[in-house]
Amino acid sequence: MPSSPFDLSAYDYELPPGSIAQTPADRRDQSRLLVLDCRADTLADRNFRDIVDYLAPGDLLVANDTRVFPARLEGRKESGGRAELMLLGYPEAVAGPAPAAEWQETTATGLVKSSKRPKPGSRLLFGDDLDAVVEEILADGKVRVRLRHRGELDQVLGRHGRLPLPPYIHRGKREEAEDRERYQTVYADKTGAVAAPTAGLHFTPELLDALKAKGVEFATVTLHVGYGTFAPVRVDDIRDHQIHAEFVTVSPATAQLINATRAAGKQVWAVGTTTARTLEFAADAQGKVMPREGWCDIYIYPGYRFRVVNRLLTNFHLPQSSLLFMVSALAGRERIMAAYRHAVEAGYRFYSYGDAMAILV
Repeated sequence: MPSSPFDLSAYDYELPPGSIAQTPADRRDQSRLLVLDCRADTLADRNFRDIVDYLAPGDLLVANDTRVFPARLEGRKESGGRAELMLLGYPEAVAGPAPAAEWQETTATGLVKSSKRPKPGSRLLFGDDLDAVVEEILADGKVRVRLRHRGELDQVLGRHGRLPLPPYIHRGKREEAEDRERYQTVYADKTGAVAAPTAGLHFTPELLDALKAKGVEFATVTLHVGYGTFAPVRVDDIRDHQIHAEFVTVSPATAQLINATRAAGKQVWAVGTTTARTLEFAADAQGKVMPREGWCDIYIYPGYRFRVVNRLLTNFHLPQSSLLFMVSALAGRERIMAAYRHAVEAGYRFYSYGDAMAILV
């Protein structure tokens, strides 16, 4: 048995492969909901639609409105042979406007999969309106590329790219149409993520309307989920892990609404660990949330004292992952691991397309 909450082995659990959800529920809000009430030390098996019962008039639901873009580009090398470019962030425009009908350029960081590692100057072809030149070889297998595209970038990526589903979801191209809808939240708005904020996938417009009718407020923040969310932890002491940074935006209006809700004694519910991370990053020592825009590198693991979040909606996380550390910091490691054992035994579906968990502290 691990002797410390900082031992990586303390966050391992057994999960049958069949428990990993490969497809979404028939309807978003038909997912199951495991409610962990830390105050009463109880677990309740519910349906996600029952979340309405747990929010009170005046409470605030805060969600991440990032939108996943088709970041996986399959093509070929100019020299021949297949190649895949996985963009790790939304491409950045190169200075200098160009006429809409001409080639435009953007730069991006990515991972290239091909028979031979590309060299600087290598050209990758994805279509007659999209190609990329490798400009620089970076650390950890990453490359810096200059993309050339003709037409609106969103449309070009939509034609040639595929959604970057997590590696534990096994897919053929036939399912791509369903994924393009279901691997986005219904309120997704700001393009820039390479992974969905999956706790929000369970909400439907009708469910949001039911919460609004009850007097629950709704606000959004933006955190563009990066590829680092899938990065394995490779250290025995989790305190030594180097957390990834992700770009966040908290608007003045959202910050004001959060602070007013807390001042009124109502609850602020974070939809997902990405939202929780954003709120904790934007809060001062007294828990006042400030408008923020920039790179969030906050690392939350047991011992961290939450300043804002004490209500969290989340999916189930991979063993030995930084997200599992975060929910353990909120609810306690032993309590979380016991809840996960219950979820496995009760047949909950795990990970991105799986069921949800509500944590009440």
